[in-house]
Amino acid sequence: MAEHPVYDVIIVGAGSMGMSAGYHLARRGVRTLLIDAFDPPHTEGSHHGETRLIRHAYSGDPAYIDLALRAQVLWEEAEAESGTELLVPSGVLNLADSGVYSFAGRLVEAQKRKVRAEQLDADEIRHRWPALNLPESFEAMYEPDAGYLYSERCITAYRQLALAHGAELLTNTPVLNVTAREGSVTVHTKNGEYHGAAAVLSAGAWFKSLSPFVSLPIKAVRKVVGWFGSTPDFEAGKFPGFTLGGEEGGFYGFPSIGGAGLKIGRHDTGEEWRPGEPLAPFGSLESDEGDLRRVLEAYMPGAAGKLLKGSVCKYEHTPDEDFIIDRHPEYSNVLLAGGFSGHGFKFSSVVGEILADLAVQGNTRQNIAPFALSRFNTGPDQPQPKPILEEIE
Repeated sequence: MAEHPVYDVIIVGAGSMGMSAGYHLARRGVRTLLIDAFDPPHTEGSHHGETRLIRHAYSGDPAYIDLALRAQVLWEEAEAESGTELLVPSGVLNLADSGVYSFAGRLVEAQKRKVRAEQLDADEIRHRWPALNLPESFEAMYEPDAGYLYSERCITAYRQLALAHGAELLTNTPVLNVTAREGSVTVHTKNGEYHGAAAVLSAGAWFKSLSPFVSLPIKAVRKVVGWFGSTPDFEAGKFPGFTLGGEEGGFYGFPSIGGAGLKIGRHDTGEEWRPGEPLAPFGSLESDEGDLRRVLEAYMPGAAGKLLKGSVCKYEHTPDEDFIIDRHPEYSNVLLAGGFSGHGFKFSSVVGEILADLAVQGNTRQNIAPFALSRFNTGPDQPQPKPILEEIE
């Protein structure tokens, strides 16, 4: 077998985080190899389905707001460099039953960091968006500067830019194993071994396939989204991206883009999935369409038309729904990025930058302390699951 060249960094998993990291590394002149089991963008991970929300008013650790603001800047830069529309500033309307969830914490953090966010009561919401059918108990936090990203376009743009800067990409190449020592990493694939000084592991819902080299507290779950026939009130340009939390659970969605229908998904619940298992297609469970339709009929009746399309994807949850961005517990030259828990895509531009920072200079200006793997050590301070409405998309 021919000897493969030695790379500075090998990236295992070229989805949203991995492809972004590949771009940020290659543009700095780092010899970079990306390896993916499929051909990104693809439908075997967490990045397909056309759109993802990008918003900035997060609760919890302030690091999220800082990352979201930096991510926005980097998406705009990628859009300019690629010449492709990636981001639509549609605004995002966060709706919730006040008996279930309060936006107070997020509004306070937004004000501290000068993120524009408006608090609206049910009357104000209905006045601005008359097609919504909301009871008096509902309130909203509207982010006028937020919007949505075209997810597959984002992956494609970073792929093209990474390759243009000299990165290499191996597609349809499953990784069988990873071995490492300080200063050296070997990635074993069905097509042979690849050697690098360092590695980034960003395998998403497929992290369990890298065991026993790394074992992370990540659970992959099956998720569904559906596109429903809707009235003109819900067309892009008239209706924003949205999240919705109530007794029914936590949901998120997008306006009808080009007549495709309003898109809606559920953030909480989901059937556990493991690498190698079949992923049941949309419609296999009554709840696939049923949960989505019940919410639309209750709150957005004009968007509860015929199901136009359904899709399935995967979330990769950590126990507390916060990310993992850290070094391997045994090998400092192996970086880990996973557990993005259904709300991580918007951050992939800045996560890629962070991984490049760590690989090249050993540190990053971003605060990644909340994403340390050590927080999952057993003990009284072990993180607890968040409420299902805490962070959506």
